[in-house]
Amino acid sequence: MKGLLFLCVENSARSQMAEGLARLAAPEGLRVFSAGSRPTAVRPEAIAVLAELGIDISAARAKSVSDIPPALVDTVITLCSEQDCPLFLGRARRRHWDLPDPAAVQGPPEARLDAFRAVRDELRRRIAALLAEEPSATR
Repeated sequence: MKGLLFLCVENSARSQMAEGLARLAAPEGLRVFSAGSRPTAVRPEAIAVLAELGIDISAARAKSVSDIPPALVDTVITLCSEQDCPLFLGRARRRHWDLPDPAAVQGPPEARLDAFRAVRDELRRRIAALLAEEPSATR
């Protein structure tokens, strides 16, 4: 694996958290991206729950899938559940992680943060497993 893309619709929560987590865990040389088909703005809750782990994505911006150079990506992970996942037209291995959108959770701020934490923790677990099964991720 040389280039990893996390893809969802808005590139505001799940894919941004996945990018931040994967950048921290990735071996040297692995390029990590995130993007969406209809990018909006990075959710403050995503920034907050990654900050709890010491990961700063406060300068991150939502990006369109068309901004990602296809030649740099060989693995795409879509992170959609209730929406139609965007397509990546480059040649890449594809995986789908059906995770709920924490931005859709209604309620008090702590309940919303708990939803973001739950998705963050699941992403962290899956990213660790993905990188463990790719021991030569950048060779």
